[in-house]
Amino acid sequence: MKFLSALAATIFALAVWQAIVSMTGLPKFILPGPALVAETWWQSRWLIAEHTWITAIEVLIGLCCGTLLGVVTALQLANSRAARVLVQPMLIFTQALPVFALAPLLTLWLGYGLWSKVAMAVLIIYFPITSSFFDGLMRTPPGFLDLARTMQASPRAVLWHIRIPAALPALASGMRLAAVYAPIGAVIGEWVGSSQGLGYLMLLANGRAKTDLMFAAMLTLGVFSILLHMFVRRATARMAGEAR
Repeated sequence: MKFLSALAATIFALAVWQAIVSMTGLPKFILPGPALVAETWWQSRWLIAEHTWITAIEVLIGLCCGTLLGVVTALQLANSRAARVLVQPMLIFTQALPVFALAPLLTLWLGYGLWSKVAMAVLIIYFPITSSFFDGLMRTPPGFLDLARTMQASPRAVLWHIRIPAALPALASGMRLAAVYAPIGAVIGEWVGSSQGLGYLMLLANGRAKTDLMFAAMLTLGVFSILLHMFVRRATARMAGEAR
């Protein structure tokens, strides 16, 4: 049923796209039709695949590092009042900073290679992971904590056997958001400074007025993001189910 719904939505979107192209009569270099984009994608499939691989590596490393960093930070915030007083306002402040402003600095500090893009992906997913997991840790059902106190469980045992398992659904929600945001962070980094990746390919195609290639790269990024989100959703659903 979900597959049929996704297929129907895709067909509808392509139909609307083609209708706009046909009704407006815009030149191909402004708005190419879906057939031309599909043809360009097939002709440039190996070039697109090469750049997709680079972006995928950046996204996956950034997702893993950002998740790990967010989990560690959330645990520290949950266990230390001093950390909540000192660190939590800084986390909120970082969300007021536009990520586009940080990307040139990361490129300057880390160079034009892989790690500046990974750092950008980490920055963009760090807060959702930390915030969601921290909220889950602080909202442990009171009945569980009362039972732990009755059984004289140590704070460490309460954390590992009660609070963390109870917070896994919240962590799963944050990871699903991160799976969508991580590709955005990597592509922003590629736009600022890179010679590889789908973001670089989009800029290159746009500069050469190859709008069909730009659309092909953009749609490839969209499909990759959807697949990544589906994978993370399945993995986190299993993780949250086991926690229950």
